[in-house]
Amino acid sequence: MSEMDLQNIYREHGVSLWLDNLSRDLLAADGLPRLIEQLGVRGVTSNPAIFKKAIVGSEAYQDDIRALRSQYPQVEDLYEHLVVSDVQRACDLLRPIWEQSNGEDGWVSWEESPSIAHDTQQSVIAAGHLRALTNRPNLLIKVPATQEGIAAFEKLIAQGVSVNVTLIFSLQQVKSVFAAYVRGLQALDAAGGDLSAVRAVASVFMSRVDTLVDKQLDALGSDAAAALKGRSALALAGMSYQHFETVFSSAAFEQLKAKGAREQYLLWASTSTKNPGYSDLLYVENLIAPKTINTLPDKTLQAFAEHGKVFATLKADIPEHERVWAELAELGVDMDGPDVAGVLLDEGLDQFQQAFDDLLDAIAKVE
Repeated sequence: MSEMDLQNIYREHGVSLWLDNLSRDLLAADGLPRLIEQLGVRGVTSNPAIFKKAIVGSEAYQDDIRALRSQYPQVEDLYEHLVVSDVQRACDLLRPIWEQSNGEDGWVSWEESPSIAHDTQQSVIAAGHLRALTNRPNLLIKVPATQEGIAAFEKLIAQGVSVNVTLIFSLQQVKSVFAAYVRGLQALDAAGGDLSAVRAVASVFMSRVDTLVDKQLDALGSDAAAALKGRSALALAGMSYQHFETVFSSAAFEQLKAKGAREQYLLWASTSTKNPGYSDLLYVENLIAPKTINTLPDKTLQAFAEHGKVFATLKADIPEHERVWAELAELGVDMDGPDVAGVLLDEGLDQFQQAFDDLLDAIAKVE
């Protein structure tokens, strides 16, 4: 594949490529601007682990940390004011795409503190704070798909706030998130709000699902279990996409759509392949479908440009994904249960909390 092919993937297949990375080095002229121009990047996502990688040990932030310390003695306040310029710069670079696409793409995601993942009220308050701090129309607030986070998401949509719901590992979470989105839009409509101004995406994680489920299949030790390895995440994606089409073609949503409401697109996250025995583009080439987003780390994006294949695959494969889903259930692998979705959500929150804590600790130690 040539780089020009990636520039055309949105127009020809309806797939938006977002970059799963953000740092000051990336914002340089040969970084994000080049990826937008040459590799078709149409959005950016970030999380605590990404900011930790960007800041810890980097000289690019040291002077600003020192300069901001007297003004913001609380380390979390310092962190926010340290990275907000990066978020703003990324928003500005993507603003033309946001305007040209009428708000479909051109977004930058900034995640709330993991410490409030189970606090609905604080999640709503934090969203308002980050929006005001950034002061850019193309900012997506990232809220995790905990029970409390989904409740906060519904309230934020009702307030007209655009949101990226993250850490989704199950079909049940997808269903809960979509239902909350529709209820939020209905509340916004009842209050006289502008439905067309709201954007939401649902980030479904891929490689983390296969990593955990493959271990469970190995433990079963049967040929039937071995045959399902590396297929659970794609099955989750297929079932999620099928539900997306059901919800957003319903009569209830059509009434909202007539007033300007947008579908909540599925965003494929965690798309770098963890198992070296699988294709490095397992979660890219197999997830091509209209009205979807794939957020790629730099290495995966470059691999897609160098040797990826582009052909619509997800809709054609949905019957196969349904079969895999059913066979997993027959083997006792409950994809929506506590041993899969529950474990992965807890692990995801713990990993982001640890990254956030390490980041704040590193900032505090700068002399």
